[in-house]
Amino acid sequence: MAEPLFERLCLIGAGLIGGSIARVAQERGDIARTVVAQTRRPETLRRVRELGFADVVEADAARAVQGADCVILCIPVGAYAGVMRQIAPHLAPGCILSDVGSTKGSVIRDLTPLLPRDVHLVPAHPMAGTEHSGPDAGFATLFQGRYCILTPLAGSDPAAVEKIAELWRRCGSMVETMDAATHDKVVAIVSHLPHLIAFTICGTADDLAEETREAVLKYAASGFRDFTRIAASDVDMWRDVFLNNREALLEMLARFTEDAQAFGRAVRWGQAEFIEDRIRRGRKIRRGLIERHQA
Repeated sequence: MAEPLFERLCLIGAGLIGGSIARVAQERGDIARTVVAQTRRPETLRRVRELGFADVVEADAARAVQGADCVILCIPVGAYAGVMRQIAPHLAPGCILSDVGSTKGSVIRDLTPLLPRDVHLVPAHPMAGTEHSGPDAGFATLFQGRYCILTPLAGSDPAAVEKIAELWRRCGSMVETMDAATHDKVVAIVSHLPHLIAFTICGTADDLAEETREAVLKYAASGFRDFTRIAASDVDMWRDVFLNNREALLEMLARFTEDAQAFGRAVRWGQAEFIEDRIRRGRKIRRGLIERHQA
């Protein structure tokens, strides 16, 4: 077995992503010699201890990060600044600080002003997840065959970036690097906008008259069921994602709205050729995902 990448890996947050990283580390043995999981709620602390996927379970974030050579924030991005204020004075010299947030511009904005001079920040975003949350939701194969995007800062320590890349490779991910602004635009269209649409469609269905809503739930076809799966996602996480990727999301929403209106006009005026083109393009995107094993 390879030497562990880290002596002491601290995960701030022990939900779906944090819990899955911990489970991979426990299963493999070559990611960290000791895994610390930090979470605030007494019931979550109790459950993490029962599940046993971390060597040390802490309620206090400042105490949890002490002595860690890698700390990963696995909490909603809106909580980063507050948590960083708690942990920054306690981060060990040479420690690598990373995260799993779905926005990257806001992460850099919130963490860099508080970053100690001798701590290396390597933001990351594993493109994996389910609609479930909490410590029971994690599983060791979550990241297998999925992309993890790193958005290192200019002048980042190459060794620190490579260690985080290797952590994700050992978790089963394919690692890519891009700048934060590009990342935020990409995820706005492939992740954030679909979630916004799903929440909206489910809200529209919920606003229907009572008898119609019952029929919607009773006869829901697979398309609507797919939207409800996405819409079952974690409230705090997605609220923070929308608010912290505001510009990119609104740009993609405006483009989508124009395209949706054009599609609506084609339906209104019976423009079969336009409709067929849109359906074919959708099929082409789906084939592309299948060929890349991302479906």
